[in-house]
Amino acid sequence: MSIMYRKIFKFLEAWKKSKYRKPLILQGARQVGKTYAILEFGRKNYENVAYFNFETNPKLNDTFEENISPEYLIPILSHIAGKTIIREKTLIVFDEVQLCERALTSLKYFCENAPDYHVIVAGSLLGVAVSRAKFSFPVGKVDIKTLYPMDMEEFLLALGEERLVGQIRDCFQNNIPLPAALHEKAMRIYRQYLVVGGMPECVLQFVQTGDYVLVRHTQDTVLTGYLNDMSKYNSLNEIKKTRLVYDNIAVQLSRKNTRFQYKLIKKADGPRNLKMPLNGSPCPASCPGSTG
Repeated sequence: MSIMYRKIFKFLEAWKKSKYRKPLILQGARQVGKTYAILEFGRKNYENVAYFNFETNPKLNDTFEENISPEYLIPILSHIAGKTIIREKTLIVFDEVQLCERALTSLKYFCENAPDYHVIVAGSLLGVAVSRAKFSFPVGKVDIKTLYPMDMEEFLLALGEERLVGQIRDCFQNNIPLPAALHEKAMRIYRQYLVVGGMPECVLQFVQTGDYVLVRHTQDTVLTGYLNDMSKYNSLNEIKKTRLVYDNIAVQLSRKNTRFQYKLIKKADGPRNLKMPLNGSPCPASCPGSTG
């Protein structure tokens, strides 16, 4: 894969150098580039990276069942990774961490007892938020950052338009208009961005091929993955309602009213019944009946 610049790199570099550094949770929707950003950052800033994925290696969960203290985990993780995990020189990465509650809880003990080990965990925003059935979240013991899809500036950089980015920034800082020719070029690329979006895989495919059909196929695949993810965290009875809400988002984006209205989805169910599968609990009696 071609290296694409992400603004999160600057944040990660500052996190590495900070004397107040804690284990970092990098959260966000699926396919926004969390794993890519972490591994690329690790490759450039550490002697080695010890990477552990709880989705592709479910047996990793067993490692955290008996003991989650760093002194117990580090030798075992070093053996699994096939490399020695060294304080401050190795980046430890737990990917798809929402699949192992104990791994998330272990961050508390890395923060308290082994702060010299650099740990980043990645997980889907939905999974990290709701997958807390038995063990507490390490409140106050972690840094948390959310990664979003690529923005317009990152899209321009992926297209090799570094000079245009610099010119736009200069004009903005000096409060002067962009020259007409550059403005026209920037608007053309902006319209491309509106179609391609900010998912890194889509952006990379567009940069390499310029094929909108291929990009659309990838977008559809990502959306299907989101729908499947919703099913993981809801009962069978609630899946249909969750998808009704999701499918209605695009419809309501075209309306003048900027607030999402549950009553427009399916009046027979009522807003409380539709909010329940999203929030995990019934809507309180005081909640507005018509808006989200």
